[in-house]
Amino acid sequence: MAIAKAERLMNLALCLLGTRRPLSKRELRESIEAYLEAGSDDSFNRMFERDKDDLRELGLVIETVENLDGEVGYLARRDSNRLPPVTLDAEEAAALGLAAKVWQQARLAGAASGALQKLRAAGLPEDFDPYEAHGALEPRIPVHETAFEPLMLACRDRRPVVFDYRKATAARPEPRHVEPWALECWRGHWYLAGWDRDRGAERVFRLSRITGKVRSRATRFTAPVPDVVTVRETVASWAGETADRTALIRLRSGAGYPLRAKAASVRELGDGWDELEIPYGHGLDAWLVEFGPDVVVLEPAELRADVVDRLRAVAKG
Repeated sequence: MAIAKAERLMNLALCLLGTRRPLSKRELRESIEAYLEAGSDDSFNRMFERDKDDLRELGLVIETVENLDGEVGYLARRDSNRLPPVTLDAEEAAALGLAAKVWQQARLAGAASGALQKLRAAGLPEDFDPYEAHGALEPRIPVHETAFEPLMLACRDRRPVVFDYRKATAARPEPRHVEPWALECWRGHWYLAGWDRDRGAERVFRLSRITGKVRSRATRFTAPVPDVVTVRETVASWAGETADRTALIRLRSGAGYPLRAKAASVRELGDGWDELEIPYGHGLDAWLVEFGPDVVVLEPAELRADVVDRLRAVAKG
């Protein structure tokens, strides 16, 4: 069905772009095979109106013209649907080149490379290499989670999704019904922000905790999408970035460099251990669990209990 509709839309766009005079509905129906196969006039009219609206939504400028006899015709003038020449200075071209290079290890690498080729065809100087201009920079976005691509497409197309998600404190994953808003990378991990239908609230999900396939649903969003989605700020608050307390931990020597970078103080204990005072906020327990046996929480007691509970959940799973 999707391929048939895409072909029908393409044929309609070609007819409207290729004519020098407005074409009536009757002429368009006789020119496009899919319209000829419509069972009735009503069926054709509904199909044509939907297709016309879809093309306009995609950006095609379609004019409606009425002739002297009162008959309505349609056309898409080429001058109204032609993009202006693409002109980029050296800095703009370099920025685009770096943006494309970011995705060189992801599934978007082919699309990014193709976009640069199209820009060269549209006027980007052949002798200018956007990669070479800043060759010392090596921006990379690691994408190892299989859930990334289907979630990226769902965010783009505004399609609700269903996936199995395992919380850090849970032994088994559970299904989540989510309206995806945005994806962001923070500290080497990808996170999805969206509306959790089951809980009726905004939630942030770490992609590495999604198990199985991401299934999309052919329904509409039920909650409004905010103008600004603060994925990083939300995750940072969970990780203790906005903490107003401190915690005391023991950390194995030579390990836990992200914790050391945030420590207010570090004291050597000997026997291969150090004592650190670090900021403590919501979600710090989940972060400490990632360091496994290299971290021991000394205080407060509530943080120690939360970390132990999470470790036990992981051991049961």
